[in-house]
Amino acid sequence: MKVNTAAASSVIAAAVFSESGRRLDTLMAVTIEDLYRNYGVLADAKDNLSQHKDAYQVILNGVKGGPKEKRLAAQFIPKFFSSFPELADAAINAQLDLCEDEDVSIRRQAIKELPRFATGENIFRVADILTQLLQTDDTAEFNQVNIALISIFKMDAKGTLAGLFSQILQGEDIVRERAIKFLSSKLKTLPEDIMSKEVEEYVFAETKKVMEDVTGEEFVLLMRVVSALRVLQTVNGRQQLVELVVDQADLEQALNPADPDTVDRLLQCTRQALPLFSKNVHSTRFVTYFCEHVLPNLSSLTSPVAELDIQLEVLKLLAEMSPFCGDMEKLEANLNMMFTKLIEFMPLPPEEVENGENSASEEPKLQFSYVECLLFSFHQMGKKLPDFLLDKVDAERLKDFKIRLQYFARGLQVYIRQLRVALQGKSGDALKTEENKIKVVALKITNNINILIKDLFHNPPSYKSTVTLSWKPVQKTEAAAAAEAAGATAPKRPSGEEMGSGGSTKKLITPLPRRDARQIYNPPSGKYSASIGNFAYEQRGGFRGGRGRGFGARGNRSRGRFY
Repeated sequence: MKVNTAAASSVIAAAVFSESGRRLDTLMAVTIEDLYRNYGVLADAKDNLSQHKDAYQVILNGVKGGPKEKRLAAQFIPKFFSSFPELADAAINAQLDLCEDEDVSIRRQAIKELPRFATGENIFRVADILTQLLQTDDTAEFNQVNIALISIFKMDAKGTLAGLFSQILQGEDIVRERAIKFLSSKLKTLPEDIMSKEVEEYVFAETKKVMEDVTGEEFVLLMRVVSALRVLQTVNGRQQLVELVVDQADLEQALNPADPDTVDRLLQCTRQALPLFSKNVHSTRFVTYFCEHVLPNLSSLTSPVAELDIQLEVLKLLAEMSPFCGDMEKLEANLNMMFTKLIEFMPLPPEEVENGENSASEEPKLQFSYVECLLFSFHQMGKKLPDFLLDKVDAERLKDFKIRLQYFARGLQVYIRQLRVALQGKSGDALKTEENKIKVVALKITNNINILIKDLFHNPPSYKSTVTLSWKPVQKTEAAAAAEAAGATAPKRPSGEEMGSGGSTKKLITPLPRRDARQIYNPPSGKYSASIGNFAYEQRGGFRGGRGRGFGARGNRSRGRFY
């Protein structure tokens, strides 16, 4: 029997190679004892660490071991990292392997040690890695990533921000979302020595890049970030922020009232701009846009949220902006638009038949919430053109307006009297019931309207009175004025009824709900509204670029705008 020596030799060689491979793997496998022994070598080397590169390599190989070896390697690798610059990439990559391990406890340990790699040029890389790790769904791991990011912020804020913004601009959706939320919640907690002027300017510059393509939620969060920057707390800084919002609002384009996303974009941008307005930072462009594009389409606006009274919401925003409006090119035309809308919400008295009774089955409803907003806005803008009612409105139209004012004023008397009787003697918990909350706000609304109507009944009309809008909290310094307003006398009119009598009005004025918890008061035939206007306002619509994170279809980046 012949033996194929060549084949036998191949089989033997293969067996020997396989066995030697197993021996090599066995030799390369790092044990707990190996890690501790080489750790001891490095710890005892002191100034001669660089001569023990092989010992550090053994520790790096620990990431290929079992769970215990990996946990030790996660602690030992960063301890001697700075002593072996030629192994820096290998060390960082080994630690990253541990950050991606299946065992969450190993991942947490590796993440905890990552800031020790954040030296020199590595700060950006470590920040970039930590930002990506924000996508974890494990709460403890997520918190560890946050702690690590804050830790490297204290080492190099600008370098850390570079890593964060790199992922915001180029990373996955979940990473971008969580990185923006991190900036929104954590930056404001950092002390001034970390958030220096240079760092804040860098944040603003990078945020403007991100704003070129954002969703509604991202826009709100990023505005929260930049609005808190100390470097922007000047008149010039606030003006820059307003410009940022104007760019997002796209005020050069006509409004499409039938598109809820377009309406939502305008509402959100206006809300972000409101806190920035002052006597030095004007709301003129927004007020102009509302007068020219929003008020003419008020009745056809499509609400982005089913529970939202879109007309009232728009009128509230206009009222809040109007005190900060500067010089306006088309003041008369815009004031006329406000006047027209005001008339629409102020009904004529019902016609009387020969026997003196009303021909209609019921009197027109008085929409106090809407009239408060429009009357306040008209009153504020009227200061800029005080002869508007005298010289710019024809006699017949002015007569019609005064008839409506008188009818509305008579209705005010009735409701104010009813409200005072209903609230008289109530205080504390009694005023906190839902029904009484509505009545308290209703009293504030009707008193505000009463004061403003009284101004317009002056001859010539006056624009001197000051009121606090009903949905805005009464400041301590304004409490006395608010109480006094509750007892203000009514303007003179044919009915001769007086307002101002009544009980303890000072007890009736309590701190009012937040602006977004505004109650709507529109009592038909002497009854009060049964609901409070709270609503869960969800972010809708697409902002610049339409990134598809909750607003519209993904990928519509035609111009980087809402859609």
